[in-house]
Amino acid sequence: MKWAGRLLGTLGLLLLLAAGGLWWTQFNDGVDIHDVTPPAGEPEALVKRGAYLARVGNCLACHTERGGVPAAGGRPVRTEYGTVYASNLTPDAQTGIGKWTANTFWRAVHFGRGGDGRLLMPAFPFTHTTLLTRGDADALYSYFMSLPPTAGRPPAHELRWPYGSQWAQAIWRTLYFKPGSYQADPGQDDAWNRGAYLVRGVAHCSVCHARRDALAGADWRNLQGNLLTAQRWYAPSLVDPREGSVADWPVAEILRLLKSGIAEHGRASGPMAETVKRGTQYFSRDDLRAVATYLKALPPAASGKGPESVPANAQQEARPGYSGQRLLGEAVYRDHCAECHGENGQGHGDAYPALAGNRAVTLPVIDNLLQTLLYGGFNAATREYPRPFGMPPFAPTLNDGEIAAVLTYIRTSWGNDARAVRPSSVHAIRGRNKVSEAP
Repeated sequence: MKWAGRLLGTLGLLLLLAAGGLWWTQFNDGVDIHDVTPPAGEPEALVKRGAYLARVGNCLACHTERGGVPAAGGRPVRTEYGTVYASNLTPDAQTGIGKWTANTFWRAVHFGRGGDGRLLMPAFPFTHTTLLTRGDADALYSYFMSLPPTAGRPPAHELRWPYGSQWAQAIWRTLYFKPGSYQADPGQDDAWNRGAYLVRGVAHCSVCHARRDALAGADWRNLQGNLLTAQRWYAPSLVDPREGSVADWPVAEILRLLKSGIAEHGRASGPMAETVKRGTQYFSRDDLRAVATYLKALPPAASGKGPESVPANAQQEARPGYSGQRLLGEAVYRDHCAECHGENGQGHGDAYPALAGNRAVTLPVIDNLLQTLLYGGFNAATREYPRPFGMPPFAPTLNDGEIAAVLTYIRTSWGNDARAVRPSSVHAIRGRNKVSEAP
C-alpha cells in the first residue's frame, strides 16, 4: 500500500502548492497600508473631485440604506448566492473607514481587499474600480473622509456556503479578476478613451450589462446584455441594434437619455432609471459627450438570442389559441392602455412612450415588460425632467391571462414582430416576487 501513501502525499503537496499560489496572487499586493502620507493635491479640490466621482459612479446608491445616512452602509445587495450588506464609508473610527489610510482605500478599490486584509465580495465592483487612476482613488478617499462620521455596523453577509469563504473568493478572483489601471488605446482619440475609462471603470456599466456565466463571472468588456436574476430585470445588450445599442443614435439623443432619462428612441426604466437619477445626469457635459462617443462607437454584435427566439407573426398565427389571445389583448389594451399610449401605440410626446417600433417592447427577454405592467413605476426623476409620468400597476386588476394577452397584442401590432407571451411567464414573475418579498 506504499503507492496509496505516495499518492496521498503527492495530492497533499499539490494542494499546498495550490493554496500557496492562491495566497501569493490574491494577498501579496505589496501595499503598505500603514503609510499615512496624505493624498497629493489641494484638499478642497480633492474633495470636490471625489464628490463628483462618487456621484457619477453612483456609490451612494449601494452604500446608503433606505432612509439612512448617506454612505453609512447597511443596504442589502441581493445576489443569486445570498445577500451582501454594503459597508460603511463614513470616517467613523469603529464601524467605518476612519482608521483607513489613503493606501488602505487604494488597496480596496484597486486590489479588492478590505481594511482587515480580507478579500472583498465582488458585489463591490473592484473588477471595475481597479481601472481607476491613483489620483481618482485618492479623490474618492478624500471625499468619504470629509463626510460626517456615522456609527453603524452593517449586518454580516448572508451567503450560502461556500460562496462567502475566503478560499472561494480567491478561486473566483483567479478566474475573473486581474488588477490593472486603464490603458489608453492609441488608435482612439481623447474623447473615446475618456468615455471608455468612465464606462468601464467609474460608472462600471458592465456590472449589469455584461453577460454572466454560472459563477457570476464575465468578460468585463462584454456589454451583450444580462438578466439580473436577483432584481428580476434584464439589462439589454448595448451592442445589439435590436436591444440597447445606440450606434445609430444622434449624439444629442444619447446625451438626452443619460441626462434626463428620456429620449425619442428610448427611456430609462427599472434599475437604469435609478442609475440616471443618481448618477449619469450629473456627468459634466464633456464627460457625458465622452461616454456617448464610446457607446456610439461600440461595434454591433448580436446578443446571442437570435431570430429563432423572436418568431415572425406569421409563424405564430398557427398556434392554437393565438387568435383568441390577440382578441382578448386588443380588448384589454383598449380598456386600459389606449388612453395614454394611443390607439395605434403612437404614444404622447415625452409623457407616454410610443409602443409601436419600441425596442423595449420587442426584447426577446420579457422580464422588463412583465415587471412594468404588473408593478408599474416611474421613469427617472431628473433635473431636466423632474416630474415623470408614471405607469400604474396592473397586478391587482388583471389576471395572468389578461396580462399575457395584452402584451402579446402589443408585441405583434403596429409593425412590432415579437413572440407571444404565455400566462405561465406572468405567473412565474408573480411567484418570484412573492418569494423575494417574504420575510
